[in-house]
Amino acid sequence: MDVPFILPIFLLSHLLLLLHSFSAQEDNKIRITCPKSFDCKPFHQPLSFPLSNSTYSQCGLCTVTCEPNQPPQIQLGNEGPWYDVVAIEENLSGNIFQIHDKFLQTQLEKKSCNVFKNLSFPNTSSISFTIYPYLTFFKCNKNFDPVSPKEDHFTDFHNYTNCEDYNLYYKYPDDDLLSFPAPLPPSCSVIQLPVNSSNTNPNVGDPFNLLTDTFSLVLHVSEDCLKCYQGGGQCQNDNQKFHCATNEVVSKRRKLILILGTAIVGIVIIVILLFCIIRKLAQNDQSTFFWKNKTESYQNVEAFLKNCGYLTPKRYTYSHIKKMTNSFRVKLGQGGYGCVFKGKLDNGCLVAVKVLKGLKGSGEEFINEVATISRTSHVNIVTLMGFCFEGRNRALIYEFMPNGSLEKFIHDGNSLTYHQLGWEALYQIAAGIARGLEYLHRGCNMRILHFDIKPHNILLDEDFCPKISDFGLAKLCPRKESIVSLLGARGTAGYIAPEVFCRNFGGVSHKSDVYSYGMMVLEMVGGRKNIDVEVDRTSEIYFPHWIYKRLELDEELGVHGIMNDEANESARKMIIVGLWCIQTDPLHRPSMSKVVEMLEGSMESLQVPPKPYLSSLPRSTPDSSTTFMP
Repeated sequence: MDVPFILPIFLLSHLLLLLHSFSAQEDNKIRITCPKSFDCKPFHQPLSFPLSNSTYSQCGLCTVTCEPNQPPQIQLGNEGPWYDVVAIEENLSGNIFQIHDKFLQTQLEKKSCNVFKNLSFPNTSSISFTIYPYLTFFKCNKNFDPVSPKEDHFTDFHNYTNCEDYNLYYKYPDDDLLSFPAPLPPSCSVIQLPVNSSNTNPNVGDPFNLLTDTFSLVLHVSEDCLKCYQGGGQCQNDNQKFHCATNEVVSKRRKLILILGTAIVGIVIIVILLFCIIRKLAQNDQSTFFWKNKTESYQNVEAFLKNCGYLTPKRYTYSHIKKMTNSFRVKLGQGGYGCVFKGKLDNGCLVAVKVLKGLKGSGEEFINEVATISRTSHVNIVTLMGFCFEGRNRALIYEFMPNGSLEKFIHDGNSLTYHQLGWEALYQIAAGIARGLEYLHRGCNMRILHFDIKPHNILLDEDFCPKISDFGLAKLCPRKESIVSLLGARGTAGYIAPEVFCRNFGGVSHKSDVYSYGMMVLEMVGGRKNIDVEVDRTSEIYFPHWIYKRLELDEELGVHGIMNDEANESARKMIIVGLWCIQTDPLHRPSMSKVVEMLEGSMESLQVPPKPYLSSLPRSTPDSSTTFMP
């Protein structure tokens, strides 16, 4: 018998033996088929993940009881307390519950100081919770002197002294809370409790009168957990570490189907392998022989590249990519997309080669990157000089940016890679980014929405000229259209506009890029992240609110590096523009053309915007650089 016939039989027989052995070891495992949704009165719409009912409690992150003639209840997490649930608004990236806390109700009625403890909600690698709206209290020991010459902290705060062991300091309403100077006195702590926002005539001196036992709670699901659920798995937390559990099949019928299906796939793979080996022997000069039998994804990308015509940049082979990067010797950085290596073209021009790890879906990220940048030509947009799409190998070749990303110049002040820029340089970078975004929104035949504007995606050349990069999440739309449709949230936590993750705030449009730009500009001013997800939420100081109060009172800005009037004016102009850009309502944000006009205009022509009231609500669990995409 010829070798080509012996090899498939040999491999198939061993494959069947392995599957039989695997199936025998899994007899004690149970498969649970989780329903896509379930009905629960009095809610009119079916509920779905991350919610589950008591029958399938292991299928979700929060369990809802729906007993007849009884008010519905919800358990937060697998072992959390139960609460009466008044309303549920479902959104895959952030469910909002309105709950009633009976214990808190009892303590408020008794006016017990036990109220002034942090409400405890599950905070794992899968889920976390945020109270909204809330009132912040500073809880200080009795021996703390708030008006001593050295610690003049709470002179404008309300003071409640009827608790035995501590005094409470608070402001109502909470708008100018973040004018409180850091750091927090060592004898004080911070707690946040639900506030009754509908109280039209509150007794401000009585904190019990300001609080409520019925409040909204926002649930945040991590990206890893969402991916696990979408892949048919279940989110679990083993010793506070995330684990995606997949169910195993035990029925004999399902085992048989698994074995036969795997065997058929194995035979097909072997036949293809043998066919390709024969073709390679016949055609030694064909380097991509295995991928001539292309997958549908591969064919989609090839068809797109062919249709682009003259817009498509130069195409390189994978062997050429290895040659220009000296076998990937110098790594410039890496991320979820893959790695970036330093390279050199045949003409001596330095380049950055972005090697992608995989082709997602139908190759939409690769297509987005090539399609969008191929349509652009602007001093503030990075230049795509070529690409590679060969079998499983794909790469994008950009002009080399010797100063790297903007992130290392405004974050990580204690790291060795941090370099502080002067205010004139920061101002010119902000203006350059604005001009680049204005070009994307108005200067191309098709409007390009970037959806991932952040310091990491702003590259700096040798003259610190900024260039917008990474168009993997971009979306093309006609220039006259202002609203686009998205299947889910996309972007990076801390920069996503409210309407992108919750459509109740308005339609998704080019104004979503304006919001991300505003958050980035405020980070440039503050020299740190606006939201630090590593800090305890109860002690976090949100920079946009803090700087808004100083701007409103015409106080010194208190930011780093301001030494003269010119730097102070640049900083104030950037702050005002940034605060306009992060307005919660997209209609209140300026277009990028208006942003450029404000940055290039006089300081006297700028007006202080309204305070962006929901800016700090969207939060993400531990990884602040997580990127969401449908």
